[in-house]
Amino acid sequence: QVFPMVPVQKQSDRYFVYKKEDWFRDDAQERAPGTESAGGDYDIDNTPTYFCRKYAYHKDVFEEDRANADDPLMPDEDAVAFVTDKILLNKENNWARTFFKEGVWNHDYTGAATAAAGSFVYWDDYANSNPIEDVTKYATEQAELTGKRPNTMVMGRKAYDALKNHPDFLDRVKYTQKGVVTTDLIAQMFDVERVLIANAIQNTAQKGKEADMSFILGNHVLLCYTTNAPKLKTATAGYTFVWTGLMGSNALGGRINRFSMPHLGIGTERIECELAYDMKVVAADMGTFLKNAVKPE
Repeated sequence: QVFPMVPVQKQSDRYFVYKKEDWFRDDAQERAPGTESAGGDYDIDNTPTYFCRKYAYHKDVFEEDRANADDPLMPDEDAVAFVTDKILLNKENNWARTFFKEGVWNHDYTGAATAAAGSFVYWDDYANSNPIEDVTKYATEQAELTGKRPNTMVMGRKAYDALKNHPDFLDRVKYTQKGVVTTDLIAQMFDVERVLIANAIQNTAQKGKEADMSFILGNHVLLCYTTNAPKLKTATAGYTFVWTGLMGSNALGGRINRFSMPHLGIGTERIECELAYDMKVVAADMGTFLKNAVKPE
């Protein structure tokens, strides 16, 4: 939901990035009669490339599964849902590894017990933190660097829960119609178009072990500018290139394959989900990452 998907016919290729330095330099000059106007050009970086790697997962459905399935069990439909969920969970993790960490964006800040250079007070320290002031400062910093004020915030569930209970927010909404802090109200207070809450969870324990469940995107926050659709000559922090040229793929670069596996038993079929994409940071200066907006547990 954060960065637009760019459908591509080739698994790999180049893409082009305009350099902001040439667009924001004041080079125009007063023109005297009978003289040429001031002029120039802009540079384009044609070195960035993408490569849509294929990610896949399968489940085998056996003849015995279908023969012994009781209502409402549906082995084939369940297998499709199972492999699809596995692929989407993997994609969520790949998104986090690509975009949602330190060292990716031009600005990184870390939550701390006391504010210092490069840090801010944990937002769940209600007596001392000021999240609205923090975000306003970082957003203005980013706007001055790029000409684009951030329009999107992505935050882990626990960071969102802390904001919902923060006195600064509760005080500002107590006279509204609902008197409840929502993502829309938070977006208004932070002066962004949308706030996205990362609710995806995963089990990091090995199969057969007791479940170890946690939110994939942790306690962190990403503040960024992103266009609502892929467009030429339009600024955005990132893109996801999806290989729609793969035979049978959908608009997300994915496909469900189904084929017979007779060597595993008569009637056995393999149901496989495959997704081909590449996630790219296009403009690192259009993102600000806030690590541990609330105290880590």
